[in-house]
Amino acid sequence: MIHVTCSMVVIAFAVFLLAAHGAAVESDAKAIRGAVTFYASFDEEVKGSFGGGLLTPDTRLNHPTEKGQFVFEKGFDPKVFRVAKGKGVSGGALEVVDVLPNNGRIFFPAKGNLAFKKDGWGGSVSVWCNTDPDKLLKTKFCDPIQITQKGAGNGGLWFDFNDAKPRDLRHGAFPMVPEGQKPITEDDPKAPMVRVPGVGWKAGDWHCVVLTWKNLDTGKDDAVTALYIDGKPIGEVTGRAIAMGWEIDKAGVYLAVNYIGLLDELALFDRPLTAEEVKLLHRTPGLLAPLKK
Repeated sequence: MIHVTCSMVVIAFAVFLLAAHGAAVESDAKAIRGAVTFYASFDEEVKGSFGGGLLTPDTRLNHPTEKGQFVFEKGFDPKVFRVAKGKGVSGGALEVVDVLPNNGRIFFPAKGNLAFKKDGWGGSVSVWCNTDPDKLLKTKFCDPIQITQKGAGNGGLWFDFNDAKPRDLRHGAFPMVPEGQKPITEDDPKAPMVRVPGVGWKAGDWHCVVLTWKNLDTGKDDAVTALYIDGKPIGEVTGRAIAMGWEIDKAGVYLAVNYIGLLDELALFDRPLTAEEVKLLHRTPGLLAPLKK
């Protein structure tokens, strides 16, 4: 005869709940991985690990004589951008040790890697950062992420550290500037920005930053972009008509602009992640690793 005790029932139920929870988490993880359009693990190389476009970064520099124009060069400076094996939040990381001359920055082409649509679209970008913005950065402004064709204030999605002391972290979603009009200035109280005053990050600590957006380029006042840090919602830009207006083959996902420190687990998604998905991404730094080719 088998005697079933109360404690045995409790244990069996607890095991069932754990199994159900594990299955739900894995289902959510698969859904997040299924939304990825680009991913760079930086475990072995300074390149993308998964994507639908070019996976190798190139460099953009200011034109030496023509203001507002750029020079594009294939590849990047390996003395400035390199892999720090085993030092990432998951595996290796991108280590950035200096600032490029001529306002230089590296980028991954947006075409094929970003789910842009001229008549309305949404998406997300996530990245892990390890830096001290008050001690390590050498320039007034630093953009760990800047997605644009022309610039941060002219059709740009980004987050940056500004020149305040201590530095603020800011997220901006600045629409394209129509011909003949002036761009919105960053100090305008109505600027489409979310601000985190005196963010106070320290070297050695990893932080997960996620930007999400929806209803861009719809022509309606229904765009929404959001900033999350370490799985927590920080703020939103809402109730605006925000058009990027890019020629997608000329747009780029600019990375580590004037940044000094480590970056890891860069990913783009074809939809805005939910708040719960952002939390899971933060709790599970290696969640996207199965996407590596």
